[in-house]
Amino acid sequence: MGLKVAVQMDPIETVNINADTTFRIMEEAQDRGHSLFYYTPDRLAFEEGRVTARGWKVEVRREEGRHFSQGEEEVIDLGACDVVWLRQDPPFDMSYITTTHILERIHPQTLVVNDPFWVRNYPEKLLVIQFPELTPPTTIARDIRTLKEFKDRHGDIIMKPLYGAGGAGVFRLDPDDRNFAALWEIFAGISREPLIVQKYLPAVVKGDKRVILVDGEPVGAINRVPAVGETRSNMHVGGRPEKAELDDRDREICARIGPLLREKGQILVGIDVIGGWLTEINLTSPTGIQELERFDNINVAGMIWEVIERRRA
Repeated sequence: MGLKVAVQMDPIETVNINADTTFRIMEEAQDRGHSLFYYTPDRLAFEEGRVTARGWKVEVRREEGRHFSQGEEEVIDLGACDVVWLRQDPPFDMSYITTTHILERIHPQTLVVNDPFWVRNYPEKLLVIQFPELTPPTTIARDIRTLKEFKDRHGDIIMKPLYGAGGAGVFRLDPDDRNFAALWEIFAGISREPLIVQKYLPAVVKGDKRVILVDGEPVGAINRVPAVGETRSNMHVGGRPEKAELDDRDREICARIGPLLREKGQILVGIDVIGGWLTEINLTSPTGIQELERFDNINVAGMIWEVIERRRA
């Protein structure tokens, strides 16, 4: 029996149909006989005890320039849906956090993927601190003296916003850098949030491995290689995806974190591994399944929906 599926995402007209994970999830849902409703996060509401969304019934197709068609705008009760996908991209700000609080009102009677309570409590760069044995040296702080002492200890570091995404605001500060204080001042001037600093891993020049886990189990990996002259490997900023294999260290990391992800309802997760070290656990809107499907000739979206369908059954 087909499921009623609502997808909370960024504007559908902007997606790249050959790379966007949300589009692939929707395409697979439609192929499996599920109906789709689409809305953007600003159209989510809590109305006198009900969780509603103002959006459109939608159909997707793999055609450049006409990849979707939608019905008339309507308001639906999300509590009457079988599944709601929480798929808008970060930033992980108060707007994002508010959507998790609202969607929590209907979960698990309506299955929200990923579980919004734990998405809110496990931001990508914070969950990793539960596994210090798997991660490079890391400090989270706002105080410039604490951050400076970390740099003095490790020399070559990465500094980035704690709640950033897509490679935005990521800086490498090598031992000869003279911009540490100026960068801190810029960050402190625009946000009250802490920064995260990690020891620089030279292995990043060979790539940042994105491992995809479905219900806590690794299903494959791609390697994201930085563009020439770049430290960042994110595909949003020019990183090049390459075929990659899961190695023993990847499996060790997944065996360590997988049971927690499964227990907390994190069905689709992407982790970042550089030189055998875990740097991020991405729960909010992980990407990379289209590239993985092409490289390995597997149906990752199908694996995801099989987990969801079992839970709904």
